[in-house]
Amino acid sequence: VQLQASGGGLVQAGGSLRLSCAASGRTFSSYAMGWFRQAPGKEREFVAANNWSGGSTLYADSVKGRFTISRDNAKRTVDLQMNSLKPEDTAVYYCATREPGYWLGSPLVNDYSSWGQGTKVTVSS
Repeated sequence: VQLQASGGGLVQAGGSLRLSCAASGRTFSSYAMGWFRQAPGKEREFVAANNWSGGSTLYADSVKGRFTISRDNAKRTVDLQMNSLKPEDTAVYYCATREPGYWLGSPLVNDYSSWGQGTKVTVSS
């Protein structure tokens, strides 16, 4: 599967951005999806994930209540709505998929097999 992330940019603290990840290749509805981020000098960290249908979601504590992950299997996209952004949300954001058969999202980087190229989000104070 190929993943293409978009929607990043520069926003002031308190603002909002919506990231989108478009998938091509194998059947989109057959695998769980996740969003991760990596700030300069830091390890890649989990942000949010959902299962194959989008009915089950996971969030990192740091974004819970501010970010919302959603997916549209017909359009083959998974979005990340980010509200109340903070300077500490500044990072490159990556979407990723698990292998078919792994229906549930996971917070572990190593559970994901395909990654998009990343989209940069900068939140100014």
